Amino acid sequence: MTVPTELLPVCPVCGRPMTMNLRSDDRFVEDEGWVEASGRYSDFLQAHQGRVLYLELGVGYNTPVIIKYPFWRMTARNPKAVYACINYDEAVCPKELGGQAVCIDGDVGAVLQTLSCI
Repeated sequence: MTVPTELLPVCPVCGRPMTMNLRSDDRFVEDEGWVEASGRYSDFLQAHQGRVLYLELGVGYNTPVIIKYPFWRMTARNPKAVYACINYDEAVCPKELGGQAVCIDGDVGAVLQTLSCI
């Protein structure tokens, strides 16, 4: 199965093939909307530094610097924080988080369904 070349999107300015805006290389676009959202996220984190749960649902190792590593770092820095990870075959965290971490290896949907019945 292939997609005909004429159906691939191209840039209306330069005519080069377009690609998804994924943080996989140096071409990730951090436009005005991204910068504003990043600021709101930073403000939220600053305002909620007390007792907090860093809940990671299905995050793998494609781009761990976006969610996984910051969650680990923020948990390690805050003795009141808890890191919880639900992931199929990738539910792991540094042993240094000790009792501040809960890692559940399983399908996110199935685990949440089970938890909702408790």
